[in-house]
Amino acid sequence: MPNFLSDRSSNDSGLKDMQGREFIWTDEDFFKVKKLIYQHAGISLNDGKHAMVYSRLSRRLRETGYKSFKEYLNWLDLDGGAEWQEFINALTTNLTSFFREQHHFKILNDYFISRQKSKPCRVWCSAASTGEEPYSILMTAVDALGTHSGFKLISSDIDSKVLDAASRGVYRVDDLQNLTGEQLRIFFLRGKGNNRGMARVKPEFKALCEFMVINLVRGDWPFRDTFDIVFCRNVMIYFDRETQRKVLERIYHVMTPGGLLFVGHAENFSDSCDLFILKGKTVYERR
Repeated sequence: MPNFLSDRSSNDSGLKDMQGREFIWTDEDFFKVKKLIYQHAGISLNDGKHAMVYSRLSRRLRETGYKSFKEYLNWLDLDGGAEWQEFINALTTNLTSFFREQHHFKILNDYFISRQKSKPCRVWCSAASTGEEPYSILMTAVDALGTHSGFKLISSDIDSKVLDAASRGVYRVDDLQNLTGEQLRIFFLRGKGNNRGMARVKPEFKALCEFMVINLVRGDWPFRDTFDIVFCRNVMIYFDRETQRKVLERIYHVMTPGGLLFVGHAENFSDSCDLFILKGKTVYERR
């Protein structure tokens, strides 16, 4: 965190910008943000994201005590330390729901059933967000394989805050509309009293999922064994083509041949057919 006795004497400190915003916000500030988030997370911000970036990073200025984006970004670039994670958290988007893109879970169920007599299946959910996706994968696995199959699920995200929420596994009952009554009964505990209207993933199922922070654009993935299934949905849309290729190559090397890669509805990797073969709607097989 910054030293609050350090220099805060720049001429723009405490002044509103020409649009009446709390902090002065310039094109130079925006391009600095673009550079830093690309370097540290591989995210390519388009020029239409000015308002979003200002809104989200303004909170970081208030919490760190900086009076201008210029000072905050210069400090971050020189000695950000733990603030890098907060910076990344602020600029990542986490839209998710249970059993989103339902057709993927039918394919996943069929894959699990076909693997029943094989060695235990390993799955990596690489953009876990607040947990709806990994728990949907988990429910599909338990439905198909039972609870003692040796199934292994690793769930990761670049955003540490949403990952904390995922590991808690607590949701509003109203957000569980895509689950069957049987799934609600088997996998969740209903809240009572002050927790009425909430539901929590049962501990015995939560224990089947390991959560960890992983930055997809860095080469320090902590995996020793390969995965049969990788979910990497609606992540690559934030990367440029060069970064997409690098991430796909890394995913390829942590997967078993014949394994399945599930991607988002707006993502197409037909130009990487040397790595993955299209097997269905937004589902690829590792060569």
